[in-house]
Amino acid sequence: MGLTRVTVSLRAALGARRSYRAQFLVDTGATDSLAPASALRRAGIRRAGRTSYELANGQPAEYDFGLAVIEFMGDVTAGRVIFGPEGAEPILGVTALESVGIAVDPRTRALRRLPAVPLKAVALSPV
Repeated sequence: MGLTRVTVSLRAALGARRSYRAQFLVDTGATDSLAPASALRRAGIRRAGRTSYELANGQPAEYDFGLAVIEFMGDVTAGRVIFGPEGAEPILGVTALESVGIAVDPRTRALRRLPAVPLKAVALSPV
């Protein structure tokens, strides 16, 4: 079965002129998205923190992350983007996918838009 890729544009803020645009590998096993650190810096995305991630081989690794506007498939969201190593393949994580209501069909690996973004029931407080 083939891999799924989608064109993604990352910006530091809505309306920012600079951006990083590339084909991203869709990775439902990754929570956050990732792009080469130099590309994120050129797009004006700044470091917001550092956290520990578990790599696909089970090993832990610490990476800086920034906050970015993430645009793909005609939708826009925002979230963490990891400052990855140079030459790293850009990854679109599941948080960005879910936040705009897009799922990966497990049989075909095609991206499909859900009829609505899932939202847990909210208990209303009496007025």
